[in-house]
Amino acid sequence: MTTGSHSRPGRGAIGRRGFLRTGGGVAALAALPPALTACSDSGGGSGKLRVVGVADQQKPVEELVTLYRKSHPDNEFATSFAPTDQVQTVVRTQLAGGNAPDVHVLYPGSGSAMSMIELARAGLLADLSDQSWTKEVPAGFHPAYRYEDKTYLYAAGSSAIGAIYNKNVFAEAGVEPPGTWGELLDLCATLKARGVIPIALGAQTPWVTQLITYALVPNAVYAKNPGFDAEMAAGKAHFRGSGWADAMGKYQELQRRGFFNDNPNGTTYEQQTSLVASGKAAMAVQVSAVLAGFRRATRTPGDLGMFPFPGGDDAANLWIPAGVVVGLGVSARSGERAGAKRFVEFLGRQENVDRWARSVAAIPFRRGASTAIDPVLKGFLPIIDDNRAVPFMDQSWPNAEVQPAHFAAVQNLLAGRTDIDGALGQMDEAYGKKS
Repeated sequence: MTTGSHSRPGRGAIGRRGFLRTGGGVAALAALPPALTACSDSGGGSGKLRVVGVADQQKPVEELVTLYRKSHPDNEFATSFAPTDQVQTVVRTQLAGGNAPDVHVLYPGSGSAMSMIELARAGLLADLSDQSWTKEVPAGFHPAYRYEDKTYLYAAGSSAIGAIYNKNVFAEAGVEPPGTWGELLDLCATLKARGVIPIALGAQTPWVTQLITYALVPNAVYAKNPGFDAEMAAGKAHFRGSGWADAMGKYQELQRRGFFNDNPNGTTYEQQTSLVASGKAAMAVQVSAVLAGFRRATRTPGDLGMFPFPGGDDAANLWIPAGVVVGLGVSARSGERAGAKRFVEFLGRQENVDRWARSVAAIPFRRGASTAIDPVLKGFLPIIDDNRAVPFMDQSWPNAEVQPAHFAAVQNLLAGRTDIDGALGQMDEAYGKKS
């Protein structure tokens, strides 16, 4: 997961990057909840911890805040949650201005403006290395959690990208989850013939654009060349002329064969979720951390399953993307820094790591005797344990420019405004920019 190298998660665990990022400026700021745009007491200290997260963190954060206050009744919290793109814009601005929340959303690695390495390099994060849980983070995950041998990120574990599917739709069509790319195409053709959207795609929401690419790249790139990231960092490889072209070509083939909903660029993540939950679409390529949202969208959560999205033609040698989930950091300028760190240390207890991971269908970074893994991830574990899982691609990218370039490239490709060579050229140009 480090820049310039390719490492795989250790046995019994995964690696992960969480969601994605884009800008929003003043318009995004105006749209946020008051608690998110309020000023922090940086440098002072009000006795109240302000916690800001993305929407998918709301359930675990609120649950754990309630538990924490049982043993710390005098501590007060102000929590706020917003969509990823809005939080990315506003919190990053607040961090630079010294009025950030005490505890805030933080992404692993270096792929966005709100990523751990970008903020740690700028001196905006408090060091968490003195906390006992940091000693239990597997070595393969260190690049996601650490910068210059100091831990700045708390994340409960790791998540995988695959296909969330409606079991009833599959059963009615008489089909099973596919194991190869060819079987996937046949499955989609069968579903389309029955009047069902095979794959719901909400590409209007920028972070959704990348997930199909990420699902296909492990087989197209890393299964053949595990050292690809190192070659990219050394200038010996590029997106153009690599297996990325094959992955993008397959993405384009799915669209060309009519396997997506109409106008993916005009469809949001929320609409994508609804299409699958309602049975209008059979599946969506997504990260397991959003399973809770898909389950909330249906009256029968047990009807939803998840399987590895096959990007190759050898079912016994399938590679998948997996990475550390979006987590939390502590502002270095927080006036409540000590209290914020105590709260994060509480989150690092095994039972609380398990609670958070269970809430977002992730695999805890460490496991205890009572740790339970969400059953829908069962099909992913043999691949993980066989070391055929690779970190989310952006965790190794050298700056915060490549990911939005990827978003735009995919949207342009779907809209017919560019071809694969042009899309990958956009990404190569962004990759070459200095952080």
